[in-house]
Amino acid sequence: MQTYTYNENQKLFKKALNLIPTGVYGHLGPAEGCFIPVQSYPFFSSRAKGAYFWDVDGNRFIDYMCAYGPNVLGYNDEDVDMAVAEQMKLGNCTTAPSSIMVDFAELLVDTVEMADWAFFAKNGGDVTSFALMIAKAATGRKKTILVNGGYHGVAPWTQKLGYPGICKEDVVNNIYVDWNNYEQVEKIVKENPNDIACFMATPYHHPVFTDNELPEKDYWQKIRKLCTDYGIVLAIDDVRCGFRLDMKGSDHYFGFKADLMCFCKALGNGYNFSALCGTDALKDAVSSVMYTGSYWLSAVPFAAGIACIKKLKKLDGPKLMQDKGKKLTDGLVEIGKSYGFNLKVTGVPSMWYMRITNDDSLTLHQEWVSECVRRGAFFANHHNLFINCALSDEDIKLTHEIADESFKVVKNNHKEI
Repeated sequence: MQTYTYNENQKLFKKALNLIPTGVYGHLGPAEGCFIPVQSYPFFSSRAKGAYFWDVDGNRFIDYMCAYGPNVLGYNDEDVDMAVAEQMKLGNCTTAPSSIMVDFAELLVDTVEMADWAFFAKNGGDVTSFALMIAKAATGRKKTILVNGGYHGVAPWTQKLGYPGICKEDVVNNIYVDWNNYEQVEKIVKENPNDIACFMATPYHHPVFTDNELPEKDYWQKIRKLCTDYGIVLAIDDVRCGFRLDMKGSDHYFGFKADLMCFCKALGNGYNFSALCGTDALKDAVSSVMYTGSYWLSAVPFAAGIACIKKLKKLDGPKLMQDKGKKLTDGLVEIGKSYGFNLKVTGVPSMWYMRITNDDSLTLHQEWVSECVRRGAFFANHHNLFINCALSDEDIKLTHEIADESFKVVKNNHKEI
């Protein structure tokens, strides 16, 4: 196979560095650590369609990052884009919210099992922050239990003391526990009986740089009962998993009912908005909290969301993506094994994490992933990966061929394995 070159990407990155701090910032940038070695990765896209994006050098990639999650149906999905075009004719950002906001709220309440209401914002971090404010308003308490390694956005309360720009007052009310350790949570709750407003976690543990972990048997059911017994709001950050496990919500998938559920990435197939769903018991608390922003009631994303959710339901999107993900990852594991590499896959197949375990430094894994990227299968090294509904069997077959050749290259470089 021919390997890609990135001359135009590099030229544009040098230009960006002069104009934008770090060129490409945040978790999408080369400085984040998921693109090693950086010379194997494109930095800028020129267009996208279905399961693919093309970079500014004209290279095509089968995209297993899916814009870090929002691409759930396939880029430029015709049904979503048609709904967007129709709404654009009617209006988008207007003084009074469009009636389509109510239509989407009704669809979301009918879709998500635990939802009695829906509130809208623009980003995942908006709704995790709002969930925390609601929990504090409802309980009159100030502390939050969070899971070590969990990610809930970039607001100051989500970050760690010692990070630039963060002071101790930002995080003083956070208490951290280990994932799947119910006894730790129970101990903290009993030691702070009237102080804990909220327990917030993702439905399963999917940190970067670490194997993903599913909940142990009865973990969520025990957490649910503990929160109910002590009057603690149970908030689930379904921003990343939402609609890739279960259309009724990831709490439903794991057999419990959350008080608050945060959605974003797969909500509108790339059109930017987020949603917080909750139970009737918290409706008054929600109404009491001041939270707003520019563009939050724009109509176009609601049109995209209606088309996206309806199509995901029609396709049975979560099952489709789970099946495609299993076919893909089972094949990758077997191909790796044939060359002596132990590729470990964790999480769920529609949103999995993988690493080669033959070395603790992850160098072999980085080397293999970079060879895949240079041949057109876009993975990131240390982040969970995503499936979208547009991924075809031919794409999976080509990815297996790319993986095979990439394993062969790494094997030739490491004959000791």
